[in-house]
Amino acid sequence: MIKQQIIPAIRRFKDFEKGIKSDHEYVVLLDTHLATLKSVVKTVHNEGRKVLIHVDLIQGLKSDEQATEFLCQEIKPDGLISTRSHVLQAAKKKGVMIVQRLFMIDSGALETSYRLAEKIEPHFIEVLPGVVPELIKEVHENTGIPVIAGGLIRTPENVQNALDYGATAVTTSNPALW
Repeated sequence: MIKQQIIPAIRRFKDFEKGIKSDHEYVVLLDTHLATLKSVVKTVHNEGRKVLIHVDLIQGLKSDEQATEFLCQEIKPDGLISTRSHVLQAAKKKGVMIVQRLFMIDSGALETSYRLAEKIEPHFIEVLPGVVPELIKEVHENTGIPVIAGGLIRTPENVQNALDYGATAVTTSNPALW
């Protein structure tokens, strides 16, 4: 599926062209607006890239099953990222790659995320913050699901540490790391 080590996470429109013109097969769209989403995804696809959309960060769209169906049928992303189980399950039923976003804020959140991962069986788990390499390893060992590290990845050393501890890839909105 995803065979690249760094996945550009495009947060700002000014970084969009650099992200889609990079050598990376996949890009992530963060903080998008519903009115422009279809044309943005079409542009990414026209560049020969694949796109993962963070559903929870789409302005103008509620993160629910109906929104997920709309995205899958009308926008046609290659994958969806979310913290919400119902969104991920609806996308999986539509045959879209799903990435469960996991915020490691405490032990309780981590345990809840393990149960969720067991229930929905995402293709990937994105661990945030990605600068805690020991937890990247733990999440992968406990779930058997490939891990993407994201959040606060600022330096090449952060990238390498995440990969050394078992991350399949790293998402970063820092264009210098793309």
